[in-house]
Amino acid sequence: MERVLSYPAAIVEWLDQKGKGAWIILLVVTFVLAWQIGLLLLFYLIWSNRMFSKKGHLKRTFSRSKAFCRSGNTAFDSYKEQTLKRLEDEQIAFEAFLHRLRSAKDQAEFDQFMSERNRDNESTSSAA
Repeated sequence: MERVLSYPAAIVEWLDQKGKGAWIILLVVTFVLAWQIGLLLLFYLIWSNRMFSKKGHLKRTFSRSKAFCRSGNTAFDSYKEQTLKRLEDEQIAFEAFLHRLRSAKDQAEFDQFMSERNRDNESTSSAA
């Protein structure tokens, strides 16, 4: 009997590990199959604060901030600092490249528009 009672807890734990997306998918499926159960699930999600909590966000923030912590090994910390600086520089250079690429594409599209417009104006004025 105790094993049967652990299944719902295991399902809830599994869904919590998968994140809000899994809960939302389950909610939509239950509304489609049986709207009464979907409504009960919605009330449960609101009551348990699973839809509005920031637990997953805190985990991601913590893991990012851990990258900037010192390990205590000066050689490793120096290497990590140089690598992070190099990656930041590469990201800045890549973003500048994308900006130039978009600008060139925009300029080419504008030039094409202007040439088509001029061609249309010439054909209209020569026809008159």
